[in-house]
Amino acid sequence: MSISRTLNDFLDEHAVTYQLVHHPHSDSASRTAEAAHVPGDAVAKAVLLVEEDGQYRLAIVPATRRVKLGQLHRLLGEHVGLATEDEVAHVFADCERGAIPALGPAFGLETLVDDSLLQQRDVYFEAGDHESLVHLREADFLYLLGRPRRGEFSAHV
Repeated sequence: MSISRTLNDFLDEHAVTYQLVHHPHSDSASRTAEAAHVPGDAVAKAVLLVEEDGQYRLAIVPATRRVKLGQLHRLLGEHVGLATEDEVAHVFADCERGAIPALGPAFGLETLVDDSLLQQRDVYFEAGDHESLVHLREADFLYLLGRPRRGEFSAHV
């Protein structure tokens, strides 16, 4: 599969330079970092959130961290929960199950970025399968995210 068509079209439309990094099949963000030989702090892990009204948002944290829902509640001023696997599969229909690209705007999603990820010069994230990462410079990643809400809402795994 390699890169999701939705993601590929979005990257092409915005004319940023990126590389695809291929790696052995992996089933978690931390294992992906190991398989691709890149720092876990530079791998952006995307977590689909669902609001009480059924709307979705994407939270992005480093692979070495996990989302703290309580901190997100305080940041947003509202309650959000984790989307189900079926909801993730529906929202990211052209991606392999569980291989969520950390680029919400490509999929029409408001995106929240944990401040700890933005300390990296390079950012890597799932391309839509479990064997490819997109590699971007941090500045290009932020450009593609637009004006994401930022904050501290993660903790080390």
